[in-house]
Amino acid sequence: MKSKSFRLLWLGQLFANLGDVFYIVGLISILYEVTGSAFYLALLPFLNTFGKFISGILSPLLLNKFRLKSLLVTSQLYKTIVLFVLSCWVSFQLTPDIWFILLCIFLIAFLDGWAMPATSSMLPRLVEENELLKANSFVSVMTETAQLGGWAFGGILVAVLNGQNLIWLTFSLFVVSTIMMQKLKDETPFEVKENRQKIGEALKEGWMVIWKNPLFRSIHILILVESIANVVWVAAILYVFVTEVLHVTEAWWGYINTAFFIGLLLGGVICSRFSIRIEKSMRKTVIFSSIGISIVTILFGLNSVAWMALILVALSGLMDQIKGITFNTYLQKEAHPDDLPKIYSAQNALVSLVFGLSTLVFGIIAESMGITITFIMAGSLLAAVGIYLWTVRHRFPNDYSLGSDN
Repeated sequence: MKSKSFRLLWLGQLFANLGDVFYIVGLISILYEVTGSAFYLALLPFLNTFGKFISGILSPLLLNKFRLKSLLVTSQLYKTIVLFVLSCWVSFQLTPDIWFILLCIFLIAFLDGWAMPATSSMLPRLVEENELLKANSFVSVMTETAQLGGWAFGGILVAVLNGQNLIWLTFSLFVVSTIMMQKLKDETPFEVKENRQKIGEALKEGWMVIWKNPLFRSIHILILVESIANVVWVAAILYVFVTEVLHVTEAWWGYINTAFFIGLLLGGVICSRFSIRIEKSMRKTVIFSSIGISIVTILFGLNSVAWMALILVALSGLMDQIKGITFNTYLQKEAHPDDLPKIYSAQNALVSLVFGLSTLVFGIIAESMGITITFIMAGSLLAAVGIYLWTVRHRFPNDYSLGSDN
């Protein structure tokens, strides 16, 4: 945790993550002022997800040919260049071309898709193995802090600076992030894969590693189902729940979102504070957190008391964070360093695609069957995850405190 390169990694990602939020906030302000259309605003998260999905599919081709540090630096550098062009475009055009703005959003998301697997794979190379769970917890806390604080602070900044100037501020953050990534030191040996490898084989590598390893396969089955169920926590469904079930003002929509992110932060802090204890019982941790999330989700759907909704959603965020950090640590401890970036690439593509499609499906369910049924269905899916996890628990090592493989 005292490694200089580790500090550069999390600080660089912190600036990059804040920038990712700030420039979207700035663009929302600009697009709404130019178009007044909710449709164009809805395209922002869609293009963001779609860009990362495409990048996740194609990134194994790059992972075979370039070092992780090179990918991190190149990704952030190109994002900075695209954002510079976008900043000039929205600042000096009287009526900015909307489709050019949307193209830039897609390109930034596509480039960000390279960085996500590279960052997660780089982390175990920069800290001691016995500090891995603590390091994952710390990075998760920083990421959630950027998300929680970024949207709130971004809203204030856009009112003070306006959308164009907020995008220029993001450009400055991206420049700092690029410099920090460049100063990283990764001494892990790297060998370029032979050019004779077919493109199709390279694209399938991560998926095949996941499928052939029982532990990785089980983890990603769980991630797949949870990605479907967790759609109920998206802003649109929560907004309907607040108005139709809780019968409170729209302000409670913001309170619930904030409570969820506070739960995520607390989960990261708990994992960091009690990392040694969790490493001694990782299997139990992931089983109990999975079962707990299913119970909390069902109770949330059945609840109609506003203050109780805040407590339940915070508990959901807390347990989801603990489970996610534990899954991440399993992958980093058990996967070969060369396979880890490809596993994360496949995982990011899987989650992006499934989450995007599930958003549409659960939106239809909420419209036709009611918001309460939506949460009960999601909770039932999560309960199935807990049952499945119990049946394959022997695949999950339990005690890493002494480097045990049992």
